[in-house]
Amino acid sequence: MPETSAPTAAKTLRTGPGRLLVAVYGVFALAATARGSYQLATRFDEAPAAYSLSLFAGIVYLVAAVGLARAGRTSRRVALVSCAVEMAGVLVVGTASVFWPSVFPEDTVWSGFGSGYLFIPLVLPALGLWWVLRVHRMDRD
Repeated sequence: MPETSAPTAAKTLRTGPGRLLVAVYGVFALAATARGSYQLATRFDEAPAAYSLSLFAGIVYLVAAVGLARAGRTSRRVALVSCAVEMAGVLVVGTASVFWPSVFPEDTVWSGFGSGYLFIPLVLPALGLWWVLRVHRMDRD
């Protein structure tokens, strides 16, 4: 089956709120990847787990942005999985950083449920999941 089996649903994923999600994911991908890379390169000994998590978060944001920006069922699945991984990461790291702050001596993008980033890391995967599932339902109808 071709990647763009449903042109209207595929187009819908990249329009309206989908475009805004791609833009926000792109900004977060750039910011988290740059931050994590810089911290790992210059201060690895201080908090390797936290800095690695920031880099991982940036990669997840990048994969989500690409999945949301491209058309087709496979891209929707990629976006769905990456948003789900992001949501799990925010919830696990956020909970750990609140109840066991010594686990992450330095903040990550997901620390405190994204409190250092106005809780956008907590809201963004919820919006991404909602959008992908909404478009998927439109594709099935």
